[in-house]
Amino acid sequence: MSTTNTSKKKNPGTERVSLDSLVQQKRDALPDPTDYELFGVEFTLPPMRALPWEIQEKVGDLSDTIAVMGEVLGPDKVKELYGVGIQLGDLEVLALDWQKRSGLESGESRASSSS
Repeated sequence: MSTTNTSKKKNPGTERVSLDSLVQQKRDALPDPTDYELFGVEFTLPPMRALPWEIQEKVGDLSDTIAVMGEVLGPDKVKELYGVGIQLGDLEVLALDWQKRSGLESGESRASSSS
């Protein structure tokens, strides 16, 4: 029995599509990271769509923007923000601005303090 495909019907897995150039175009179109200052604490947040996939595993719910932000900033920067008396309302303002500057439409991600 021949293993070549002589019919016009395509078998699953017989064609490989490279998405590299499409992905690169999408990455190139992302906004630049945003530099922030909040009560004297300086930090930079990348556009949300540029976050590594592993963030989802660490946080569990990417719609919890505040948890994602904490993971992106890291424990030292989070402690620094704790030290200046950051409040949940402050984080919501930051989360909403980060979403807007990341190019996300309203409703694509939400500022949430739930864990």
